[in-house]
Amino acid sequence: MARHGLHRRPRPAGPRRKALVLGVLGVTVATGLLVTTVPLLAADDLAVRASADTTATAVPQDGDNSAKSTLATCPARCDGNPRGAREAVLAFTVGDLPANAVNVRATLRVYAWQRFAATVTAHASSLDARAARPTPVPAGARLDSVAGVARGFNEWDVSGLVRGNGSWTVALAQAGLDTRIYWASSEHRDPDLRPRLLLSYDLGTRPSSTLTSPASPASPSAAPTTTAGRPTASPTRSTPSPTPSAPSNRCGQVSEKLVPSCGAWWGMYTPASAAAGWDHGRAVAEVEAQVGRTFDIVHRYHDFSNTGSNGAFPDAYEQRQLREGRLLFFAWESRIFSAGAVLTWRDVYSGRYDATIDAVAGRIRAAEVPVFLGFDHEPEDEPVKGSDADFVRAWRHVHDRFAAAGADNAVWVWTMMGWAGHHHRYAGLYPGDRYVDWVAYDPYNFHVCNGSAVWKSPSTTVGSFYRWLDEHGIGAGKPRMLAEFGTNFDAADPAAKRRWFEQFPAALKAHPKIKAAIYFNSAGMTTRSSSCDMTMNHDAAALAGFTRAGQDAYLRQPTGGTR
Repeated sequence: MARHGLHRRPRPAGPRRKALVLGVLGVTVATGLLVTTVPLLAADDLAVRASADTTATAVPQDGDNSAKSTLATCPARCDGNPRGAREAVLAFTVGDLPANAVNVRATLRVYAWQRFAATVTAHASSLDARAARPTPVPAGARLDSVAGVARGFNEWDVSGLVRGNGSWTVALAQAGLDTRIYWASSEHRDPDLRPRLLLSYDLGTRPSSTLTSPASPASPSAAPTTTAGRPTASPTRSTPSPTPSAPSNRCGQVSEKLVPSCGAWWGMYTPASAAAGWDHGRAVAEVEAQVGRTFDIVHRYHDFSNTGSNGAFPDAYEQRQLREGRLLFFAWESRIFSAGAVLTWRDVYSGRYDATIDAVAGRIRAAEVPVFLGFDHEPEDEPVKGSDADFVRAWRHVHDRFAAAGADNAVWVWTMMGWAGHHHRYAGLYPGDRYVDWVAYDPYNFHVCNGSAVWKSPSTTVGSFYRWLDEHGIGAGKPRMLAEFGTNFDAADPAAKRRWFEQFPAALKAHPKIKAAIYFNSAGMTTRSSSCDMTMNHDAAALAGFTRAGQDAYLRQPTGGTR
């Protein structure tokens, strides 16, 4: 029995394979709500890497400490040297706290390789963490101490220093042991051991006039503090009418590039089955019935066949979903699903498939409403299709033919895996700002599904590539999307997956450039086993957590109608 698409399975100790999924997703455009402002707790919200670090010392032999993979601490008499004191100096640049963040809590985490009977105190510091070997100065305000250094990460409460967005520098001073303790620096080769500043906060009430546009690169979008009434039953919904330019500072506005003025869209991919006649609309509706709301975005994968439900899109199911008010996201793959054929990017830009491209562009134009469109998601995992430069050329070719056909309602979504092993390729895979409207990536908490024992919180799951994009400026100022995301469960903690979903809205609020999040609800994503199932409804606890996440005001767009 033919499957509509190949589902991904992660490589055991490397990057995950891409999902070549055909199935269906249903996700619905938001509709009206009752809104009130309340403080919301954002737990495990934000992890900030050190922007610079160094070891302050008066010992000439210490060299350029700002470039070393370790930091050191030691008291005034250190290893027999009465003037050998060292302090670890770390600077952090905080820039993603929402404007209405209150009760900011900051925890400094630094890694040590051994246990030591020493007291290490965190102080505010005026030193330059970028200097090669700054001279120690009298300690600033005392923040927190650890009495006894643990092997692994040690933590200090530095909330007294970090009061919001800005640059903050802390120094670690040692007492009680007159030999050096080494700590992992931000240059350490293992990124998991590098220092972090963990932030959490509450969202307080603020006037609606202070909300900022997510389309503005000058300042991050602030999280709204609205709560929604329960959705009411309604057979019809209307697609939100886009504003002619960037969204205003009033919640409920949507730009012509489908950026909500505050909060984020909530989406779903869920596959159909042969037993149900590949009815993609029903697959979406069944999940919506389980979670008690419709989704804002329906994500679905299509091919270059230009025939049937796989290639002649929007198909009847999707046209109905558009009429009912959902936004559609078409992931368009340069493949022929039924034949298992893989096209090359040279095939695409050579003109061989121009008739297919033009036919799809015509149907998109005829839809007369904005739709998300992505060409070949996760191209970094497609070595047989060509080079990175070939991908860019193919993307631009498809984009230009859509423009020539007048399909200006296509909103272009560039989707990468976001895996660290491909960081060096992303600049070469980016088609350019004029060809891209949204920047998307696919983060997962695989846990044991890919052979790892690491359980990643929602903030850790979505935060790594988010920060990398910030640091490297790719797609600067453009809204971001989780084109796919997901989590496994923890067999040792049956409530872990429920909590993960419940914490997910807080993670989005801590990463406010993410304006859409789409769950990849397919068991075919990985090998299903007694310890691996990535579906959001694999048990009652997980479903309850996902349902609660979807009730969060941040994910309930007040765009008119009901949902």
